[in-house]
Amino acid sequence: MTTRTCSAKIILALWLSALALPGQQHRAPKSRPKPAAKPTAAPVSGLLALVRDYRQNPTIARHSSIVAWAAAHPKDAPLAHLALGIAAYEQKDFPAAIAALQKVRLPLIADYSAYYLAAAQLESGDNAAAVKSVAPAHSGEARSPLAGKSWLVDARARQDTQAAETVRILREHYADLPQPDGDLTLAGAYQAAGDLPQAAEFYQGVFYQYPVGDASTRAAAALVTLKDTMGAAYPKPLPQQMLRRADRLLELRDYVHARSEYESIPAQAGGLDRDRARVRIGASDYQAGKTAVAYPYLRDLDLRDSEADAERLFYLQECARRLNDEDEMMSAVKQLGRKYPRSPWRLKALLAAAGRYVATNRPGDFVPLYKAAADDFPDDVTAPLSHWRIAFQAYFRDKSDADRLLREHLRHYPAHSTAAGAIYFLGRHAEQRNDPLGAAACYRLLSTVFQNYYYGVLGRDRLRRIALPTGPAPSSEMGDFLAALKLTAARPIVSTPARLTTLRIERSRILRSAGLNDFADAELRFGARIDGQPALLAMEIAGASDAPHQAMRAMKMMNGDYLNLHVEDAPRQFWDYLFPLPYRADLAANARDRGLDPYLVAALIRQESEFNPGALSRANAYGLTQVRPVTGREFARRAGIQRFTNRMLFEPSTNLKLGTLILRSMLDRNSGNLEQTLAAYNAGPSRAAEWVSWNTYREPAEFVESIPFTETRDYVQAVIRNADIYRRLYPEARP
Repeated sequence: MTTRTCSAKIILALWLSALALPGQQHRAPKSRPKPAAKPTAAPVSGLLALVRDYRQNPTIARHSSIVAWAAAHPKDAPLAHLALGIAAYEQKDFPAAIAALQKVRLPLIADYSAYYLAAAQLESGDNAAAVKSVAPAHSGEARSPLAGKSWLVDARARQDTQAAETVRILREHYADLPQPDGDLTLAGAYQAAGDLPQAAEFYQGVFYQYPVGDASTRAAAALVTLKDTMGAAYPKPLPQQMLRRADRLLELRDYVHARSEYESIPAQAGGLDRDRARVRIGASDYQAGKTAVAYPYLRDLDLRDSEADAERLFYLQECARRLNDEDEMMSAVKQLGRKYPRSPWRLKALLAAAGRYVATNRPGDFVPLYKAAADDFPDDVTAPLSHWRIAFQAYFRDKSDADRLLREHLRHYPAHSTAAGAIYFLGRHAEQRNDPLGAAACYRLLSTVFQNYYYGVLGRDRLRRIALPTGPAPSSEMGDFLAALKLTAARPIVSTPARLTTLRIERSRILRSAGLNDFADAELRFGARIDGQPALLAMEIAGASDAPHQAMRAMKMMNGDYLNLHVEDAPRQFWDYLFPLPYRADLAANARDRGLDPYLVAALIRQESEFNPGALSRANAYGLTQVRPVTGREFARRAGIQRFTNRMLFEPSTNLKLGTLILRSMLDRNSGNLEQTLAAYNAGPSRAAEWVSWNTYREPAEFVESIPFTETRDYVQAVIRNADIYRRLYPEARP
């Protein structure tokens, strides 16, 4: 087939018909719904596997199979030649890449063949041909994901003969250039044009900004040559650049080289830069785990009052915290408050010290720290969470200012994720004050705006329990307060693709037909970032995915605010991809056998493994329900599984059998308390038991908000939220 076999109109019509289909339910990865329309005829499906296998493991036999396929399908041969050309380029067989790509005539994705042909010609030394071949990559109705790389090929091909033109091209398209290759190429262009100071500036930018990798090595070699050539005119690097290089090494956890770089700076810098380097020598030791070395060094470091000294005090606080010396920890925090009240290092120290007290259930110590953070840094991104800690504790401890603080939180941070919790506890507080109308106003808001959140689930449940007066609901002061809040809501998904979205989809399908699935997905992700409709482009990726977990990952990555949507605000298939139900028969049977809610089991699996049967965590947990081998072996005996091996945990049927048995056992151990059980499942039974013992909780939500680990708190809320969404999406699965 040719590029235009599926015209934009056909693609649009078929794609819309796919959206109109009722939601399909996933039973196993092989039955995952595929896009209703493919841009190629059935024979192309054979090419997909041939190209995939060849790119993964190139052999002569596999190459010959693709060549034979192209000969047998002349209309679709350009797809095969494109795949062979790109594969040859990836294998650095540039003559073969040129030979294959010169046969490609696919106008709708001409930028792909143009770029790889030009890049292969450039690597082969045919610069004039490369300049000519790359031209189609700069044009087209849809901006190419390869645009920046194409300009680099264009520039490199001209550099030896048209240095000034090369500089112009690179400066004009600088924003599109991939880095650090863009700066490295621009530096070479300036060098070829004889502008050595500018060349040195860009080489230094690469060397100090990107301290590892081939670009850094090449920049370092070029700088040695320039230094010899320029002599006294060579521009010395700025202390800030030197600090940045060391900082990047520290960020990359290369503590030895970071420390070495910091040690070299004081002799070449003065003032604040010098002091920062001296402090970060100690910071390198601290982050490398050498607290006993870092602590005395930082304590004895004598600095002038500056942000460097504030940074020193922060790391002193960190060392003391790690050494369990709370007196010294708080001494550093107090010094920061006196000397540097608005320093970001003080904010970091306040939050770190508060976190220690949260982990040991000491609200009398952490509330004042969070209050200082919220009051003195109201515009920082951490302010909403700091204020929420204060407001929730006021409610939980029955403080007189609880209502004021909860309302204040909603007025100041209506768009933050903590707003739902504030509305819920404001409603519970209204109930305690015998104001059912005010409470109902809170729960109604939760059940609409936050319907897909944990507190939306709780709000709907509370609304069913409240006894309200009969007749029309009168207005209330609480209702007026809530109506004035500026809450955020996601826009409904427009099911009709725009022209550029349709074009992206068509381009991706041609690439996918050539077996270039990674290129097809990259095309759609690029479109989602710059000109397309992310939800629809994500659905296209999801529909072409091989397994539910792959589809879900793409959907979550490209639709970060999907929980703010109402179910009716998006096509059913949108939700099917985000909340699949594969292995449904086994899941339901095992849930039934253990007396579990199948929606809860599905919700837990979604959070644990995203339904990836081959998932293996850093904690050595396996499969769908993330069972550790030692636990799996223990419960395998109870389940009557003979000759248990760790690999069996990757089998969905075995994993579901054991995972549901473990969950049932943990629920029984926690007297059926779901929130405590989920906390134990995520963080371990001993930690969960400790948290339960901290306080007397009036309801599970209070326990959940008191969990000190953010990961576990979010996990518990997510599983309960997931279960509720599954109930609404799959009512026919209700036991």
